[in-house]
Amino acid sequence: MSDDIAVVLGTRPEIIKLGPVVRELGRRARVIHTGQHWDDTMSGQHLREQGLPERIEHLTGIGGDPRVVQIAAGIGQLAMAFQERRPRAIIVQGDTNSTSIGAQTGNYLGIPVIHVEAGLRSRDRDMPEEINRLVVGAVADIHCAATPHNAANLLSEGVDADRIEITGNTVVEATHRALQQSAPQIDLQTDGPFILATIHRPENTDDPAALLRILRALTQLPLPAVFVAHPRTIAAALRFELSDWLNGIDLLESVSHTQFLHLAQRASLIVSDSGGIQEEVTVLKKPLLVVRNSTERPESIHAGFAVLVKPDESIEAAAHRMLGNPDLLTRLQETPSPYGDGAAGRRIAELARRLAAG
Repeated sequence: MSDDIAVVLGTRPEIIKLGPVVRELGRRARVIHTGQHWDDTMSGQHLREQGLPERIEHLTGIGGDPRVVQIAAGIGQLAMAFQERRPRAIIVQGDTNSTSIGAQTGNYLGIPVIHVEAGLRSRDRDMPEEINRLVVGAVADIHCAATPHNAANLLSEGVDADRIEITGNTVVEATHRALQQSAPQIDLQTDGPFILATIHRPENTDDPAALLRILRALTQLPLPAVFVAHPRTIAAALRFELSDWLNGIDLLESVSHTQFLHLAQRASLIVSDSGGIQEEVTVLKKPLLVVRNSTERPESIHAGFAVLVKPDESIEAAAHRMLGNPDLLTRLQETPSPYGDGAAGRRIAELARRLAAG
């Protein structure tokens, strides 16, 4: 049997986190790319790094469109693809527009849906990702919760316990795999310790005051900042006439996931608004400042790897506190990741095979 389990993805995080599942499924995986992230920087190089099959189906005309257009157009195209060749089960991951496209299409066509990384909740409905999580949570048949906390969120919303599986998070094996791979060396402006930063969420890039606060902080941190800049962030800096603030930062506009993790492994501290990085630092054993209003991953904070720095708080002061803690790195080295043992991909693939068998 082959190609009977559809894996719907469309963004960099989904490619990375579903890579272990696709590899476990082998020929049974039918990979469909929505085109939400369409260029080589955000998509192509990550598909190659994950060793995903070349026989990938692609939806068209979605990348770069407003959210409502992406989801509406994606459901229409995916429905046609599934009506032509109906899968036995569908796997989606996380909280992107692509996740919502895959889950809604499957539910409307009566195809069982497995939601990987289910049960994350920020309780912040201003986050587009939170709405996607709620929508997918309402239509999924099997919920693969990474942690007991995620499972508890689902139970509190009325999801039947027999539809929830605590699998761990595939980010653990994805991170270990990336660190075992070689990556082209990146030349930095500094030879010494540095702070690695990434910023891309709308709450930080669509508000000029929020973006200015972050860029100014990156120039005033206690160590030199290496800024891996998302295309959205560069465009926002230009749009708000803030690009001069980038001159005092070591700016990297394109790195692969493997290169990024190797940089993170060398960094003294990470500053980011990424959800995935909140998980990856627990494998890397690195401290993180989460520059956001809220987080759907409290496990990283409770375990001591991350600190939430809200808009009214000083990024620079938080960095000084974290770097000034002499016992922090030793304690993090001894703290297990709350996201599992690195076998999530195998567990999810087995669930998918069982669901496909009825």
